[in-house]
Amino acid sequence: MKCILVTGIRSAIGEAVAQLFREHNYYVYGIDKEEEGYGAHVDRFIHFDLHQFVRDVEYRIRTSEELERLIPNLDVLVNNAEVQKLDRLKDIKLDDWQETLNVNLTGPMLLSKLFLDQLEASKGCIINIASIHHLLTRPAHLTYATSKNALVGLTKAMAVDLEGRVRVNAISPATADSPGLPGMAEEVGRLAFFLASASEGHINGINISLDSGISSTL
Repeated sequence: MKCILVTGIRSAIGEAVAQLFREHNYYVYGIDKEEEGYGAHVDRFIHFDLHQFVRDVEYRIRTSEELERLIPNLDVLVNNAEVQKLDRLKDIKLDDWQETLNVNLTGPMLLSKLFLDQLEASKGCIINIASIHHLLTRPAHLTYATSKNALVGLTKAMAVDLEGRVRVNAISPATADSPGLPGMAEEVGRLAFFLASASEGHINGINISLDSGISSTL
């Protein structure tokens, strides 16, 4: 049985990804810092704080050993967990900036590194969930937009670095409050499954926008 790990499992996208892969007979591991109400589409839920994983060495060592024990085989890693701290430049708090980068950027890098051997052995893939904000953003989204722009850059850099070993791609959906875009989470799930299924293909190092053409509108 193939296995997938989805971070931020309690989010709408996390749930949608987990549900679709489970319907296709994947064993789904889901991690989230919130233990309650994580949904019904997970075979194994793991309580995990990505922010603490980045900033706390002792926690990182302990949880790395636990994750490697609980997940000995992995085919797909979906880096979906995120935080969104909104403030204009003059009001940005350094703690919020650091937490955002820890969860949205450094965390995906560290988890990709942690599961690299398992993913390489299975000819698996990494899928990073970025955002339309990597390209088009709004006032007060400076911290969030920067982190997602960097996540797309990380995707491309890892794809080059791991070429021939593990495929790495990103999906950049429009935000949930974008008008006229119902079913976005489910669409992300379908695209993630497509990217995971193309195991022998050449789709590598790309970022796919799911925005119904918003990014093409003047």
